[in-house]
Amino acid sequence: MSSCSSCSSQGGGSPDAAMALQDSLIAATLGQIRHKIFVMSGKGGVGKSSVTVNTAAALAARGFKVGILDVDIHGPSVPNLLGLECGIELDESGSLMLPAQYNENLAVISMDSLLKDRNQAVLWRGPKKTAAIRQFIADVKWGALDFLVLDSPPGTGDEHMTVLKSIPDSQCVVVTTPQEISLADVRKAINFLQYAKAGILGLVENMSGLSCPHCHKEIDLFKKGGGRKLAEQYHIPVLGEIPLDVATVVAADRGVPVVLMDGDSPAKSAFLALADNIAKAVGESPRA
Repeated sequence: MSSCSSCSSQGGGSPDAAMALQDSLIAATLGQIRHKIFVMSGKGGVGKSSVTVNTAAALAARGFKVGILDVDIHGPSVPNLLGLECGIELDESGSLMLPAQYNENLAVISMDSLLKDRNQAVLWRGPKKTAAIRQFIADVKWGALDFLVLDSPPGTGDEHMTVLKSIPDSQCVVVTTPQEISLADVRKAINFLQYAKAGILGLVENMSGLSCPHCHKEIDLFKKGGGRKLAEQYHIPVLGEIPLDVATVVAADRGVPVVLMDGDSPAKSAFLALADNIAKAVGESPRA
């Protein structure tokens, strides 16, 4: 990243001048992006990355230009879910990074793409993570996008505060599972967003029942409806309820979003409906 345009070593400027330059680059980049969707949750293991990837792929399939920014510095999984193995390249000027292109409508930036060894741990503290996220916005040639979908780590830490400060008009999509142990952490995340005065677009209940692949009946394996009750409590719209589905596991192992798999499946239908609800919530109509 040392050659990127917002690096303070360029021109020997002061840290304040470098920060001001980066702020202007971030503003210029975000000015070309219509909607910023921040996928988050207070709980790990609820499927934020799966929701991010499939929502973004579904929006791209609807004809929107979409970027995915993976701000999970320590556990990036977006490239694996998309089967992307390519690294990051620079543009002709050598000053801007080019996002990895999944298809003509979908591009990705992730910490995983910058690692020579993807099994290597990233041992960074808060300031370095903050700097990396800001660089992923300022020094990436995103171009004109309809949606930038951000995948986050669990909790309410440095990454979340950096995103909300750097992208103040981002709309948050909160992901939960139906169980109380998940809902308890998600309540804290909603409280965090309220204190931060962030826009909450709505809530997604992931792992909402199990669609049996044999009899096609629904089984409440991890309960169902806890997310809807939480949304009603906080007056938040429910954007989608995604069932557990064998097709999702198969798709993830293949590195293909389930929404782009051949054939129909309960998870595919639910993710497509989720993407349509998000587009409708921000006032967009399908482009395709």
